[in-house]
Amino acid sequence: MSHTSSDAASALTLERLPAVKARTGLSRTEIYRKIANGQFPAPVKLGERASAWSAAEVDGWIRERLAIRKAVHS
Repeated sequence: MSHTSSDAASALTLERLPAVKARTGLSRTEIYRKIANGQFPAPVKLGERASAWSAAEVDGWIRERLAIRKAVHS
């Protein structure tokens, strides 16, 4: 797998919930349900009332979904 500059940037990028929802198509409730079940990356605590997700971890979760789809349809 080749790494691009965008891969390097996402490795150090944190995304807030609205961005994660938009990228995954999941609702807030479903994201937290999947976190509780160990099926989605946990957020990073930024402060007392703020959290964000590693863009690289969300990218990995999306890649897994695409790989599963490809395997099922192969």
